[in-house]
Amino acid sequence: MTTDAPRVLIADDQTLIRTGFRLILTARGLDVVGEAADGAEAVAAARGLKPDVVLMDIRMPAMDGLAATRRILAESPGCRVLMLTTFDLDRYVYEALAIGASGFLLKDVTPEHLAAAVRLVGTGDALLAPQITRRLVERYAATAERTAETVPADLTALTPREREVLTLMGRGLSNTELAAALTLSEATVKSHVARIFAKLGLRDRAQAVVVAYETGLVRPGVR
Repeated sequence: MTTDAPRVLIADDQTLIRTGFRLILTARGLDVVGEAADGAEAVAAARGLKPDVVLMDIRMPAMDGLAATRRILAESPGCRVLMLTTFDLDRYVYEALAIGASGFLLKDVTPEHLAAAVRLVGTGDALLAPQITRRLVERYAATAERTAETVPADLTALTPREREVLTLMGRGLSNTELAAALTLSEATVKSHVARIFAKLGLRDRAQAVVVAYETGLVRPGVR
């Protein structure tokens, strides 16, 4: 995470996409430190260049974006991965969020949105609004493969209040809405959220929503 302009690595098998994104980001003051044409190159580049944010295409030859994301996040916990996809409900995006990606962008994103998204993720935040993540999770949670990598073994480390907060996060509530629903201050809610992330090893709210569904705290279609 960085307070300055984040250092960016662009991983996509299409040269024109990489070139276009580089021009867009550098024109807006972002530091593009490298490019990669497949997942294996992305892993090697991330290891050597230590970017703050990786723009990662999901579908690439040799090693796809999911495999590369797993490797990068395992080797560089401080790095953030922002997935690139052609379809907003690509089933692979769900898995990407579950393993720790900080959000996703469509490849036809506007230049302004692209730069803003990279800056946001570079601060350590998640790009997706919880409601968008919830829609994605509801579509795929019932059929997605469960693995120890994507789901905590249990939620026993959480207090009853923390489980309640996680459940409401899974339903798409913001911190302001959580505070109102639970009659708490926003500062207290932020403390609960931070402790949930620490206890479950979560990176951001997007992953918290996934975990809320995967562990059964929230069920698809139930409010």
